[in-house]
Amino acid sequence: MVPLIDLKIQHRSIAAEVEAAIKNVCDNTAFILSDEMKAFESEFAAYCGAKHGIGVANGTDALFLALKAVGVGDGDEVIVPANTFIATAAAVSHAGATPVFVDVEADTYCIDPKKIKSAITPKTKAILPVHLYGHPADMDAIMDIARANGLRVVEDCAQAHGTLFKGKQVGSIGDAAGFSFYPSKTLGAYGNAGIVLTNSDEICENLKLLRDNGRTTWYEHSLIGYNSRLDGIQAAVLRIKLKHLDEWVEARRSHAKQYVQLLGDVPGLTLPVERADATHSYYVYVVRADNRDEVMAQLKEKGCGCGVHYPVPLHLQPAYAFLGGKEGDHPISEAYAKQIISIPMFPELTAEQVAEAADIIKEVIG
Repeated sequence: MVPLIDLKIQHRSIAAEVEAAIKNVCDNTAFILSDEMKAFESEFAAYCGAKHGIGVANGTDALFLALKAVGVGDGDEVIVPANTFIATAAAVSHAGATPVFVDVEADTYCIDPKKIKSAITPKTKAILPVHLYGHPADMDAIMDIARANGLRVVEDCAQAHGTLFKGKQVGSIGDAAGFSFYPSKTLGAYGNAGIVLTNSDEICENLKLLRDNGRTTWYEHSLIGYNSRLDGIQAAVLRIKLKHLDEWVEARRSHAKQYVQLLGDVPGLTLPVERADATHSYYVYVVRADNRDEVMAQLKEKGCGCGVHYPVPLHLQPAYAFLGGKEGDHPISEAYAKQIISIPMFPELTAEQVAEAADIIKEVIG
């Protein structure tokens, strides 16, 4: 069996460091708004080239609080890609705004800037591009549209740790950016965790209030905030793992190159692209094939792990039926939802495992 992902291998490689760091947090009872959290905020912001990092409880909160901090609220609209995890749109809804779905580019799976303009209305407050699967959205085009229309940009970087756009880390380009450290992420915690990055002092101060009940002193609160803080144990784990992030991203990129060598000429199989201005971090390795469900059943039967990210576009999700979305609204997202397959991708894969997975895929699809 070649698994889709295996978190145990990575843990074994850093277990001693992690266990010592957790013990240190426990020995010092440094659990909430701790020095470990502040150190990780600083280190991760520096890694991404951003001025501020504000640790929060999870990736969805990171997006929600970032939207609130840039001024999104009741009655506003936020432009969101149709092809992404529902948390992107849910963050908009939690902020009191309405997600407006836009189709994606045919090659990158990311939001199509050419389709953003026609989605802008007088109610539009922000654009929420997703760097999906580890490939960056076209941030130059998105920022140009935002500036021309007085809009905010909040980057969804939940799948894009170590992703570059024109040599810059994603998360440092928009007004703010939300990252998830869910355990399966390229940089994953040992539970739920998230962070918001921003270069704005004002947005940073807003976020610090919002994540901690609007607290200014211990029992004084300047606004009605939320309880969403990155805990000390998760921060300690992430500080250790951050030191390995570039190594892990490079391993993923190496596996991707091997897949291209082995699968690039298989008829009926479409591999992911990496544009010239991008550095793909390959959070997941997504291919496309017809008869997807039949193909996946055979892959699993023959020992190749696989999954789908994501089988239902957001405009067709039952949770958003009230917005009136229908088949045909976003044809690229709808077509790809029936074709996409995620195949094994994690740093600790061996070249032999990649070759074995590729052999099974060629046997099934060929």
